[in-house]
Amino acid sequence: MALKVFVDTEFTDFVNPQLISIALVAETGEEFYAELPFDIRRCSDFVRETVVPLLGYSPEAELSLDALYGRITQWLVLVRPTGEEIQLCYDFQTDWDLFSRALEDRVPFWVKGRLVADRINELLRHEFHAKNRLPEHHALNDARGNCYAFRELPPQSAASHA
Repeated sequence: MALKVFVDTEFTDFVNPQLISIALVAETGEEFYAELPFDIRRCSDFVRETVVPLLGYSPEAELSLDALYGRITQWLVLVRPTGEEIQLCYDFQTDWDLFSRALEDRVPFWVKGRLVADRINELLRHEFHAKNRLPEHHALNDARGNCYAFRELPPQSAASHA
């Protein structure tokens, strides 16, 4: 059975997104978080007003783009159960695209992307943020919230397809 790891990113804008921060949260509790240098001039108004003020609270999270590939792949190797795949769960396509780009499009063969937007219970996600007093639009908070709110649908029986 594959280990689920939830990814979330923050980025400059939707037109030509530049990665600002990335978080990975394993269903087993391990976490990875990094903030990258970015051009504030490329940020949308929303990002300047909502995302940027949430950055900088963890100086150890600041990484160069060059160091990001090594740090993410090292973390994935450490959390990966021996011989198993990692299911990298994302709720927005840009999260997968920026994750892949951060790995220089060399995603390990044992990491498989999975769009899970329809498996995130929005009420539970909101409850997570409210209960923990964690603002949304911070990559680590959002990845944690998605992990908390993820619900796998039960397999459909053959009878239900009749």
